[in-house]
Amino acid sequence: MAEEMTGENVARASIGEDPSILILDDDAAFRQRLARAMERRGFEPIQAATVAEGLGIARTRPPAFAVVDLRLEDGNGLDVVEALRETRPDSRAIVLTGYGAIATAVAAVKIGAVDYLAKPADADDIEKALLSRGEDKPAPPENPMSADRVRWEHIQRVFELCDRNVSETARRLNMHRRTLQRILAKRSPR
Repeated sequence: MAEEMTGENVARASIGEDPSILILDDDAAFRQRLARAMERRGFEPIQAATVAEGLGIARTRPPAFAVVDLRLEDGNGLDVVEALRETRPDSRAIVLTGYGAIATAVAAVKIGAVDYLAKPADADDIEKALLSRGEDKPAPPENPMSADRVRWEHIQRVFELCDRNVSETARRLNMHRRTLQRILAKRSPR
């Protein structure tokens, strides 16, 4: 009798023989949520918070898939993508970042990433990007972030990187301090 294909079997078939996935991000809450979501989709997550941890995993037990944050406290996630590509050329890695720069996207793809997504990325979008093959591009997200939301996310990220110092954040963003304070006081746009 033929085995009926359940949702999990379909996901497992599209993932392939090795469902291992490295999730490298220094945001612990995001990393854990994504790991749970990917596990529900049939992947076997391996979590790492630093470039050093990611490099260790890429060199000793390279996973079939990887979701790598671009900017980490101890370096650049692209180093991990490059190491993974050297140890396991068939691996499929995507780069996540709060900074959507074209130059970085080009660099990520040149060293072997299959896609580049802006944070906060949805687990469905990540799965589509990881499993797309050949020239197939995943469909655009159903609800992409608005330009106002992308701007707000970028400001929040720089604010956090400046240890929540308004004056330093305003200087780095080349923005008037009071303007920044008004933006920070508002709720996030949709």
